[in-house]
Amino acid sequence: MTDHQGAVTVRHARAADLLHLRAIEDAGVTLFETAFGDLSGDALSSPAPDGRDRVGEPGFLLVTGEVGEPTGFAHVTYVDGSAHLAQLSVHPERMRQGLGSALVREAMREAWHAGYERMSLTTYRDLSFNGPFYARLGFVEESRPEPFETRQREHEIALGLDRHGPRVVMSTRLQRPARP
Repeated sequence: MTDHQGAVTVRHARAADLLHLRAIEDAGVTLFETAFGDLSGDALSSPAPDGRDRVGEPGFLLVTGEVGEPTGFAHVTYVDGSAHLAQLSVHPERMRQGLGSALVREAMREAWHAGYERMSLTTYRDLSFNGPFYARLGFVEESRPEPFETRQREHEIALGLDRHGPRVVMSTRLQRPARP
């Protein structure tokens, strides 16, 4: 969804959007299969959570696209006093159109306005649509993860995600958004 000037519109998810989020995330499995090969039985190919399961915990859910027809989403959780980008997904047919960048930037603005000074995430360090993508948005590899991030990484290791390559915690300092 873009405005009349071609900018991507990011908004809070509505109830009509929630049932479509799983399909967006699941469609991204093909990107990981291209990078890693057959993912049968792998945690990466497990069905994504239902969008309704993403609401109710502290944080927020942003989407792009028309109401009831989202094309991408960012799910941010608040954990132990920090903002954490738990999931970013853009439907593969809509990638490379600025939606992911717009979602992350808006998530950073929203978290800053909510009083958070830092945002973190976990990702594959070397996949172009993971680590390098987030680095372009100002995230850096974290050498001293917070305790909840260490727990997140331990969970990912237990799921076997590291067999595909190095996963890292990345973070960025949030700042007052620039005025348009």
